[in-house]
Amino acid sequence: MVLRRISVFLPLSLLMMSGFVLLSGCGSSSNVDFVAKKEPWRASEEQACIASGAVRKTNFIRARSALGGPSVCGTENPYEMSAALGGRVSMKPPALLRCPMVPQVERWLAEVVEPAARRYYGTKLSEITVAASYGCRPMNHKVGGRLSEHGYANALDVSRFTLANGEVITVKGGWNGSEREQAFLRTVHDGACNNFTTVLGPNYDRNHHDHFHVDLARHGRDGLNRICK
Repeated sequence: MVLRRISVFLPLSLLMMSGFVLLSGCGSSSNVDFVAKKEPWRASEEQACIASGAVRKTNFIRARSALGGPSVCGTENPYEMSAALGGRVSMKPPALLRCPMVPQVERWLAEVVEPAARRYYGTKLSEITVAASYGCRPMNHKVGGRLSEHGYANALDVSRFTLANGEVITVKGGWNGSEREQAFLRTVHDGACNNFTTVLGPNYDRNHHDHFHVDLARHGRDGLNRICK
């Protein structure tokens, strides 16, 4: 994925003309932490998801108070997701996600991850380890970088998968691990590309050597492009 870098030393007027603004985030009041762009589609997409009833509140999917700021970070109607597939697959720790992410996570686990667990290990999926969900920070924690999709609760990082028989497959250890681990993880990674618009794993860069990153960012002029690496 290629991103245009914007210097934090450019005049504010120039940044505003480009549609970007420099914002202080994550508790910093004097230094610019990230660059963010106003994107009206985020609010409209979230409202459409809520109105559609795509997310149903349960003991495992609970509505939370708005995640607001600093600056443009957050989302108006977040959910805390502590389990998927009717509560059968735990998510630890629980993930804070905006509405459109919840059904996609459910679909990925139901249609890709669990079938892969049955195919390669002959058992069900029991738990996924959430390495990150909501967090107001720049991409890859680089000060002055573009605001991460995590800052909008529009991303999920998963570092390991625990099966019903107690076996654990980690992205860090299994990506180049046994033949079975590699097959499972590549199936899980590639299948995610049908459910999310961005999927990044160990082959992308060293920042993702130990987890899969999935999100629903819009790419390209029409917002329909996908990134799968």
